[in-house]
This record gives sequence, structure tokens and C-alpha cells, in this order.
Amino acid sequence: MPFREPPLNAVRAFAAAARHLSFTRAALELHVTHSAVSRQIKSLEEFLGVELFERRIRQVALTAEGQQFFAEVEPALAQIGAAARALQAQGTARAVRINVRPSFAVRWLIPRLPSFVEQYPDIEPQVVTSTVMPEQAVDSFDIAVRRGREGWPPSIKARPFLKDEVLVVGAPSLFKAHPLDDLRSLASHVLLSAKTRKDDWDAWKKQFGAPRARPAGRLQFDHLHFVLQAAVDGLGIALAPTSLVSHDLASGRLQSPLPALRMTLDRYYYGLSPDAAPEAAYVAEWFERMQAEAAKAT
Repeated sequence: MPFREPPLNAVRAFAAAARHLSFTRAALELHVTHSAVSRQIKSLEEFLGVELFERRIRQVALTAEGQQFFAEVEPALAQIGAAARALQAQGTARAVRINVRPSFAVRWLIPRLPSFVEQYPDIEPQVVTSTVMPEQAVDSFDIAVRRGREGWPPSIKARPFLKDEVLVVGAPSLFKAHPLDDLRSLASHVLLSAKTRKDDWDAWKKQFGAPRARPAGRLQFDHLHFVLQAAVDGLGIALAPTSLVSHDLASGRLQSPLPALRMTLDRYYYGLSPDAAPEAAYVAEWFERMQAEAAKAT
């Protein structure tokens, strides 16, 4: 005949009674009556064909068979409980995929994520970086952030997010060795730029009437976050969006020697995918609070 598993409720009643050596205390732990525990254990003994307890006046004791069974059952029940808790923990972490450009991820989003995790501990933010616009995205996402209103699919409503400007930044040690007090001093510096924003220096110079002098050198990188890291390391000066260097300026890793000469950039927008997870609404809420804080700081 095929083997039948013992009734789990009866095993749980037995384990509780064996742990306390008391049917009464087992009943309190399991929130059932004393007689219910007694019936469960009796049915288990009949199933196994052995006595598990010696019934004495006002107390019980495990038989040799009961001791052997308890030694195997107790860790097995603990393992079942641990497996259930692990699955529950996985179930409470609701993921939201946030699609942003690499520079925005490194310089704006990730430094601020601890505050989001603290406010929404049951939501798991998954940062997905991409250099293409949302309408060209290959991987799915719940919410995306991009600069400007172009490149959004008709199915996504782009909502205004951060306003932005660029200003000149560089390492404090660089300006100590080669001060940048006015536009004429630009010629003594190496200009850092990114392929994605290669026209910024020309536009900035034109706006503020900088002399057409040849700089000390030029270095170009694939992405803006490499440019900013090069600026931190003292390789030259960069035109940096204020949204991406606020932490560096606050910490003193970067300085802006010409803070009044700011060129306006297209603002950022964010949008939720039509099939976004419900939790993406909390990310949007958080974005709105971050935007309000940024507006107060300016």
C-alpha cells in the first residue's frame, strides 16, 4: 500500500505538547482547547501505531518512541516555518523598474535612493539605465525620466520634473593652481565634454561672450558621468547640469568659480508606462517631493 503522510495538524499538536510536556500549554500556544490537542495526539498515535506519551496524573512524559519522533519533527517544522517566512519576505518586496540615463542614475537617483527606501521599505526600486528615449526602449519599465518632451511615446504622459542649468565646475585643487576668476582665464584650462553634450561649451561661450581663445586642451568622454568624474579628479573643467552636481558642490568635491554664469537647459520629465505596477505611483509621489525640495533650495 502507498505510504500516507501523517496529518500535519496532529504533528504540530504533538510538537507543541512535547516541547512543553503539557497538553494545556500546547493548547494555549496553538489557540485550541486541551481536548482538541488530546484528540490530535491520539489520532497521530493511532496513525503511527505507537504511543508517544506516557499519561500520568496532571503531567505527561515522552516515551522512547515519542522522543525519537520529536527529535526529527521539531527541526522539520522549523524548516517549514523558515521557508514560509522567506517566501513572505519575497512577496512583500514589490519591484518598480525606473528607466533613466546612466549619468542621471549615478549623479541624481542613486544618491537619493536611501531616502526612498526608508519611506517605502516594501518597494524594491530597480534602476535600469538606457541612453535611448522611452519610445525606443527595448526593456520594459514602470517609470522613466528623460530631459525634454521629445521622444516620449503617445501612450505615456510626460510630466514636468526638475528644472536645470549648466555651470562651470572643477576640482578645488585645480582652481587653486589655476584660478578662474573671469572668462579670459578659460584659455588656461582643459575643457571636458561628453559626446552626448559636445555643443555645450560653444553655446555657453556664445551666451556669455567668452573670448575666442584656444583652450589649454580638450578631453571628450562617452558619457557625462565620466566627464564629471574627470572634473573631480582635476583633469579639467566641465559644464555640469546643476541637477547632477548638487552633492559634489555641497561636499566640496567640486567648486563653481563662475556661479552667476548659468545656461538654462531643457527640464526633466517623468512618465509612467501604461502597464506600470501600482507601486510606480509612489515613485512618482517621491519625484514630486524631490522636485519641491529642489525648488526650495534654489
